[in-house]
Amino acid sequence: MAGFTYATLTTAIQDYTEVGTNVFTATITDQFIMNAEYKIAYDIPMDADRFVDEGTMAANVNNVRVPGETLFVRGVEVFNATNTTEQGFWLEKRDQTFLSEYIGRLTGPEGSQAGQNVTGTPKYYAMFGGATGVTDTTSGSIYLAPTPDVNYNFRIYYNSLPQALTTGNTTTYISQYFPQGLLYACLIEAYGFLKGPQDMLTLYTQKYTQELQKFAAMQIGRRRRDDYTDGTIRIPIESAPQ
Repeated sequence: MAGFTYATLTTAIQDYTEVGTNVFTATITDQFIMNAEYKIAYDIPMDADRFVDEGTMAANVNNVRVPGETLFVRGVEVFNATNTTEQGFWLEKRDQTFLSEYIGRLTGPEGSQAGQNVTGTPKYYAMFGGATGVTDTTSGSIYLAPTPDVNYNFRIYYNSLPQALTTGNTTTYISQYFPQGLLYACLIEAYGFLKGPQDMLTLYTQKYTQELQKFAAMQIGRRRRDDYTDGTIRIPIESAPQ
């Protein structure tokens, strides 16, 4: 299908900038591509980066690990049954300070139990912690309140870091479905590295912004609706004055 491969994208970067491999080595070009991929992922959440992770909570443990390379969690579903085939329920996301206050209210302001975890069916969750090294297999944890009283099963719905375009992974969703945006984002990195010309940097920044708006209209607009549920999109056209 149409789009860029790793090889054609690196060639396009050199052609547009008129700079060869004596300056744009593979290491430098790979950095351009990685920075561009992260820029796009941060600018617009894509369906291609949506994943689901399943696991089991440990009784009397008030946290679970988030999958590695998680950008953000979209929801946490918990199941009462010993499997995930029955109807689950959704936890409400709050700040960790809210969960601490909530637990404190359950235990009461007095006595030795004040501030301790209370076990039961989880109702709230909060994010804390994060990856600290390139070898980390998690991206922090989810703090639960109340602390699970049994081994509930769960699903974490999250967006992951973008798949990297490399010599070993020659195509990605972005390179195939948003090639123009990927190219412009790479050229922004390239002209920033070259420290000019400023007018070219401005040009490709504007082009990237324009293409991103179109891509966003598809990713978080048309892909999140259908004609049956939401109706067909109609654009009003003003009639000519009589």
